[in-house]
Amino acid sequence: MRDQFNLNNKVIVITGAAGLLGNEHCEAILTHNGVPVLLDINLNRLQKLKTRLDKKFSTNIQIYPLDITSETEVRRCSESIKKKFKTIDGLINNAANNPKVENPKENFSNELPNFSYKTWDKDIAVGLSGAFLCTKYFGNIISQNKKGGSIINISSDLGLIGPKQSLYSKKNFKPVSYSVVKSGIIGLTKYTATYWAEKNVRCNAICPGGIENKQPKSFLKRISREIPLARLAKKDEYHGAIVWILSDASSYLNGAVIPIDGGRTAW
Repeated sequence: MRDQFNLNNKVIVITGAAGLLGNEHCEAILTHNGVPVLLDINLNRLQKLKTRLDKKFSTNIQIYPLDITSETEVRRCSESIKKKFKTIDGLINNAANNPKVENPKENFSNELPNFSYKTWDKDIAVGLSGAFLCTKYFGNIISQNKKGGSIINISSDLGLIGPKQSLYSKKNFKPVSYSVVKSGIIGLTKYTATYWAEKNVRCNAICPGGIENKQPKSFLKRISREIPLARLAKKDEYHGAIVWILSDASSYLNGAVIPIDGGRTAW
């Protein structure tokens, strides 16, 4: 059973790797003997993450600065990774725009009547179109493996329910684009799960709840009332799910949409 959860040098591509959750995906994979390949548009943050992880895990992690909204860049990156590693075993579509609207000191204008098309277009391009492009190119490489592989799409509890805007300040609404992206990710998951199934490429989505990350105490108090476990997640509480879905331990899991939100969507 322990061997089933071992990633055994599986090459896993992670988009948005330099973000809070992306960092944790990398650590989970390294802890279970996988080989994370880090993609992010922010080269400086990627380099800092690489330095930290190389030191902690005594390894040489590969990083690729990448704008996932550019099909040309995604195609070239996929070719470079295949040339270096010969194969790709897994993909985590993690990248998305997510403004920190829970902080009343931030200045956003996300009210639906005033929400700009430019922002909408950018959010869709990163969170949804980017996931499509990465699935198209990295997923195709995975489909060429004799044993297939695993794709994880990162949705959200807000891909299953609408945001309760009263949790935020009167000014900083959760943007409509976030809900649309995270709902769309679920549709992409189900499509991909059936498209490459005969080649044993599994595709599943997890719907994380929020992560505690220095939010104002007033916000934490309000959001806790909406969650049966009465708290946000700790940043490492998604490790187990990531490893399980990438590993052979979940070999019959395909097309699943898994809420990991402390029970918030059960109410």
